[in-house]
Amino acid sequence: MSARDGTNGTGANGQVEMDSDHFSPYRPDGKLYGFVCVVTGATHPVGMAITLELAACDVASSEDYTSLAAEINKAHPNTKVIGYPYKFANEEDTLTLIDDVLNAWGRLDVWVASSGLLGPPSLEETSPDDLQKCFEANSMAPFFALKYAPPAMAKTTSKGNYPNAAPKGQKYGSIVVVSSVASTYGGCWGPCFTMSSHAALGVVRAGVATLKGTGVRINCISPGQIDVGVDLQGFDMRGLSSQLPPASLQSEKAQREHIGLERAGLPQEVGRVAGFLASGFSSYITGANLVVDGGASVMNPLTVPI
Repeated sequence: MSARDGTNGTGANGQVEMDSDHFSPYRPDGKLYGFVCVVTGATHPVGMAITLELAACDVASSEDYTSLAAEINKAHPNTKVIGYPYKFANEEDTLTLIDDVLNAWGRLDVWVASSGLLGPPSLEETSPDDLQKCFEANSMAPFFALKYAPPAMAKTTSKGNYPNAAPKGQKYGSIVVVSSVASTYGGCWGPCFTMSSHAALGVVRAGVATLKGTGVRINCISPGQIDVGVDLQGFDMRGLSSQLPPASLQSEKAQREHIGLERAGLPQEVGRVAGFLASGFSSYITGANLVVDGGASVMNPLTVPI
């Protein structure tokens, strides 16, 4: 949870003033500031990279969330990162988290749903319980964000008494769902992953109409092969502890042949896209599915599956 503050103004016709002092959360140096953000799945490599991006930090990643938060808070005292363990696919826990955010900061601006599970790699290994777990992690969590975050994002507030505080005079917000290229393609891993990733994109597409008039945008990021630091050695083939397939499942030769940029992506490259969607720079983008796969699905759509 990254707490900073910012706002945007409106003109006489109610349109957003793009040159307002607080509209864009990016300073001239390109760093994000000003918003109160929630990032789920922050202990995953991709979620961790997103947290670093939203915190505007250049800090080495860490597997220990407590250490990561301590490093960010020490390096950037105007940024407050708070660990908040909760069941991301639980309705009551989601509502409690939102209440705590509003009680502490008076506002909510960004919600990034980056939790995710692979599920088993084959139909034979897939049980109904596996399918349920994947739908909870990959699509139920974004659904709760869509349902409950926008009313909190509509809250306006006067300037707070914490560092970087500024008033929020207009309702607005950004919901970012981190899914996978499995949101539009089949066979990227197992059936659980494909079905629940399609459902995650469905949440985004359904959200555009339901969010009309709220000032809240919702978008999807669909990563392809991302090197999350996991290889096949000792890898749990059931996939229940990982978010994305290991990049090592495709050899370097296969990556050169099948990916336009000839390599797997990095978690930081997904984080930068999330920072863009969280910011005012993407103010006219909603309902989009930004595919971050180095061009693989465009160049060789039939070879994307592993």
